[in-house]
Amino acid sequence: MSAATHETRPLHAVLGSGPAGTTLARELARRGHAVRLVDRKGDGPAIEGVRRHAADVGTADGARAAVAGAAVVYHCANVAYHLQVEVMPRIQEAVLAAVEESGARLVVLDTIYPYGPTGGAVMTEDTPWRATSRKGRMRATLDERYLAAHREGRARVVLGRSADFVGPGVLNSSLGGAVFPGALTGGEVMGAGDLDLPHSYTDIGDVAAGLATLGERPEGDGRVWHLPTAPAVSTREIHAMIEKRTGRPLNVVVLEEPRPFGPFDEVFMAELAEMFYQYTEPQIVDSAAFERTFGVTPTPLEETVDATVTWYEQWLSRR
Repeated sequence: MSAATHETRPLHAVLGSGPAGTTLARELARRGHAVRLVDRKGDGPAIEGVRRHAADVGTADGARAAVAGAAVVYHCANVAYHLQVEVMPRIQEAVLAAVEESGARLVVLDTIYPYGPTGGAVMTEDTPWRATSRKGRMRATLDERYLAAHREGRARVVLGRSADFVGPGVLNSSLGGAVFPGALTGGEVMGAGDLDLPHSYTDIGDVAAGLATLGERPEGDGRVWHLPTAPAVSTREIHAMIEKRTGRPLNVVVLEEPRPFGPFDEVFMAELAEMFYQYTEPQIVDSAAFERTFGVTPTPLEETVDATVTWYEQWLSRR
């Protein structure tokens, strides 16, 4: 495909090159879109069909440059856990102003934090927002601002909420770098809270497919959607799937309260303390509305575990 042909397609700009943003960029390119992947440095491994771009989307000028010419913008940018309450509102302000000015549609990758503790009730898009944590209240405030911008006609916005990430490339998740390397090497594996409670995990590929679908389907704008998420099972059941795939028992260390473990240092775990309720009560995310509306179903957890183990095997071989 020539550069001229490439430029004639509507541009999809992905802000943030973490696991979600990178997987989304690949998914959009696979679907035939022109894709710009934005982070502060603009470098990294080449991705077929994706152009990297350097910009600081936490500034007005950087956000404006990042979204310039884009028909759809995907906000997957994030910052270190202990900086989120301070920095994420600034990023929102810059990104929202940029899309208001440019006219691009905005697809936001969101969390389930605004719901707060639910007592184990199944979370749907109608679940009340009752966050009690600093990060939960911050996320709820941001989401209210996004939806207000849409209601007031200042921007076209849609939010896609995900449970805990799992999948290839996912390191800093409760089912990531603190689990799979130990599972493959015989080392310690982290288990957070009550391992027998049902807990939803969203495949990173389903995060990408869900966000890409929202980017292609403007009839979903103006509301929150739960991205495709497999039916919740207990973390212990997930561990059993990993054991079956690796052929060895896991050496699980159960954390009854946050403390440093694997890739999670003291600073991270101190910030996790207010969110630890997520591992002491059932966390059940229902994505039926998205599945019915858009016809996108989640990846079975067994397939997710298999793909994740394969990725970590390759990752460990390169270290």
